[in-house]
Amino acid sequence: MVNKNTIFLWYDGTALDAARFYADTFPDSTVGTVHRAPGDYPGGKQGDVLMVEFTVIGIPCVGLNGGPQIKHNEAFSFQIATDDQAETDRLWNAVVRNGGQESQCGWCKDKWGVSWQVTPRALIAALSDRDPAAAKRAFEAMMPMKKIDIAAIEAARRGE
Repeated sequence: MVNKNTIFLWYDGTALDAARFYADTFPDSTVGTVHRAPGDYPGGKQGDVLMVEFTVIGIPCVGLNGGPQIKHNEAFSFQIATDDQAETDRLWNAVVRNGGQESQCGWCKDKWGVSWQVTPRALIAALSDRDPAAAKRAFEAMMPMKKIDIAAIEAARRGE
């Protein structure tokens, strides 16, 4: 059965590798059906992996091995809400240390170019604090960060 709404991602021959990494890294993530090409196509040959159905933290996705002409960019990202610094560190480090790269404010890219926002729930709470001064302090503390440091965000929120 085809889901009503599925995230569709384009890869250059590496959709299965990416799906396996996501399934190994993120909770509630799996690799589903692997579809092989019934004939030659611009991105590959008959029998190559054409599409991979997978789930990332409960969200259905399909990866298409469409070829090199389309690249991922920051216009799309997965935002992963983390519960504590240990989870933030584990997920951030898994993405970055597996050929990915750091960016700013909790964003990073995996080695396939897909963007991830590893966002602690504490950051979301701090940025939406009812005290505008506390929210601003948390925001200003976050701006120079790459991976989010929850203790530093909470200290800034408190005005320390």
